[in-house]
Amino acid sequence: MIFILQLLALIVILVVIHELGHFVTAKLFGIKVNEFGVGFPPKLWGVKKGETEYTINAVPLGGFVKLEGENDPSHPRSLAAKPPWQRAIVLASGSFMNAVLAIAIFAGLYMVPRDVQIGDVFVDQVTPNSPAAAAGLMAGDQVLFADGKDIESVSHLGAIISRNLGEDMDVTVQRGGQTLETTVSPRWDPPEGEGPTGVVLRLENATIVERSDPFWEAIPKGFKEVGTVLSVTWNALTSWVGGDAPVPFSGPVGIVRGTQEVVDEGGALVLIPLAALLSVSLAIFNILPIPALDGGRLLFVIIEFVRGGKRIPPEKEGLVHMIGFALLIAMVLVISYNDITKIIRGESFIR
Repeated sequence: MIFILQLLALIVILVVIHELGHFVTAKLFGIKVNEFGVGFPPKLWGVKKGETEYTINAVPLGGFVKLEGENDPSHPRSLAAKPPWQRAIVLASGSFMNAVLAIAIFAGLYMVPRDVQIGDVFVDQVTPNSPAAAAGLMAGDQVLFADGKDIESVSHLGAIISRNLGEDMDVTVQRGGQTLETTVSPRWDPPEGEGPTGVVLRLENATIVERSDPFWEAIPKGFKEVGTVLSVTWNALTSWVGGDAPVPFSGPVGIVRGTQEVVDEGGALVLIPLAALLSVSLAIFNILPIPALDGGRLLFVIIEFVRGGKRIPPEKEGLVHMIGFALLIAMVLVISYNDITKIIRGESFIR
């Protein structure tokens, strides 16, 4: 029960921050905001301040902002009546806020003093017919560099491998006093127990060091972490479309199960970096050009701009969003079915 409450609180915070982006930009451009809701109806409590009603609702799965005339430009203060560039900013501001939150979380984690175990990373075992075997790696090799980065821990190398799934990755090792360079291609969906490259690693000459980055170094690292998540997501999507990788996303069932696995392994504190990952995922998902989402509405604004200001009739746009919403619900149901079958088969959502 505590875990469920923690997860619900996390989801609500992420979505409310997303909606706060829409709320603030709408207010800045003089768009009438009818309601700012935390949770989804039915309404439990509400208070009206000015022209906006602020509500607490019964279904704790996020939040919403109800803007005047999202598809109807007849009201002078409606969203649809505003110039394309203002509508584009309002629509994109939710994903922008989620990206900013993720950067702030990652940067904050870098600034907090932490103990880090570092040492020399060696290849302990190489699985036959694996990417590592194909690259010529052997047990006893010391990994010096991977993807241009100096390797100082097993977890560091694991993170680099995760960022390069489905891609070629340059690796430099030391073997018998010689320095050798090769290319490894970490794979999607490896056989159970083998990992993306097919190696077992060990750390020697381990030492513990305390690290804490100043904010002028932590903030660029926060940007870099978000960029890494975007890159991994893009690789996952393109590999999935090409048939080289499994479905790269989960529905509500998979998110709950995967989060529970992460918390079971690392404790409740892992919810902090997980919040950053989920925030980036929420930003990406909402900005995709899918009807009924922010990105789908933004696509219509872009089409209007390309057509020299000639907009698609609001009733036709509304119909597209309605159909898109129905298809989105159908997709969530299919993905949830796949998530449930994974649970029944005993498969992990984080490996």
